[in-house]
Amino acid sequence: MAMDFPPYHFRCPISMELMKDPVTISTGVTYERVNIEKWFFTYKKKTCPATMQRIENFDTIPNHTLKRLILAWQNQGDSKSSELSNSPSDKHEEIEALLSTIMSSPFKVSSLKKLRSIIDMGEETKNDFISCKGVEVLVQILDQTLTENSDFVTFRACEEALCILHQLPISEEEGDSFKLLSKQDSTRSMVIMLQRGSAEARLHTITIFKKMAKTNYDWNFVIQDQGLDFFKSLLELVSDEICSKASSCALEVLIEILRASKKNKLKAIEAGAVCVLIELLPESSRSRCEKMLQVIKLLCECAEGRLALVEHGMGIVVISKKMMHVSNVATKIGVKIMWLVCNFHPTEKVLEEMLIYGSVKKLLALLHMDGRSSTKDKVVKIFRLHGNSWKRSIV
Repeated sequence: MAMDFPPYHFRCPISMELMKDPVTISTGVTYERVNIEKWFFTYKKKTCPATMQRIENFDTIPNHTLKRLILAWQNQGDSKSSELSNSPSDKHEEIEALLSTIMSSPFKVSSLKKLRSIIDMGEETKNDFISCKGVEVLVQILDQTLTENSDFVTFRACEEALCILHQLPISEEEGDSFKLLSKQDSTRSMVIMLQRGSAEARLHTITIFKKMAKTNYDWNFVIQDQGLDFFKSLLELVSDEICSKASSCALEVLIEILRASKKNKLKAIEAGAVCVLIELLPESSRSRCEKMLQVIKLLCECAEGRLALVEHGMGIVVISKKMMHVSNVATKIGVKIMWLVCNFHPTEKVLEEMLIYGSVKKLLALLHMDGRSSTKDKVVKIFRLHGNSWKRSIV
């Protein structure tokens, strides 16, 4: 168990993975060398990802002490968890004591960190934490970020609270936990963290939103309250090439939100979703590619989305290249996108681009495949509509 779940202070705040080459920057926070160098020198960021403090000195210092501790932890294996394990009653008492301290003390961060290490121990402690009304306590901490006198300490406490909450089961079946996090003040607080929190806090927030998206949660309040800023925050996470988990979660949240209504699609299009996704697609992994194509397909169900796709210089090119190149799923979604464009936006320029950039060639290959499928049926419909336009050039 210990080897599966490294202690949080052994994980890089950017990738949330166990560090192999930890280095410390001028703010005193330690990161995996590759990740922080990418943050500074590839993405040209001038802030500390964990604290969002602006920095001038980009030097990194190897954290040899932490590296030795990580190696020792790896060598110990499961012995670490056995040393830390207490009886269920001891854990219960410790959880209750920590929750009491958190409620009464203005200095909550250290107690939240201790609580975090206990929650890491397994499902039994998570269930015990929930039964002790722990979620209610954490939600109260989230709500404090909305007050006028909230400060950096309050913000840090909120980040620690999110770190615990993202590990808990959140579904309609869980009852109180879902209801508490679904409250307007709670979701508003989490959106603030999504926009202004550290890299770790944003990952934890989007993980919670992903769990909520799998329920019947109504996103209308969030979208009406935050407008374009909410979609821009999601797209920023989608663009995160360092933390693939955050990017994947953001795509899944987008898919569920876009499925809900046309209004949501129009807001995402206005926020620049089509352009962002087209530019990310060429270098995306299989899983991310499939999710991005799904989002583009949903956006292309609107005239505004189709227009944004065809007006982007790489729109038709990128979709064409992904068909029959990534996976059957990607091909199926790619054909759906082409069908929507060919059916509702078949300009001369679009049809010419489809011919030049290989779309027509790939559609022909799909047409000659054995068997029948919904994908092949769409290809047939496309050629019935525009086959004559391409016939002379194909011959």
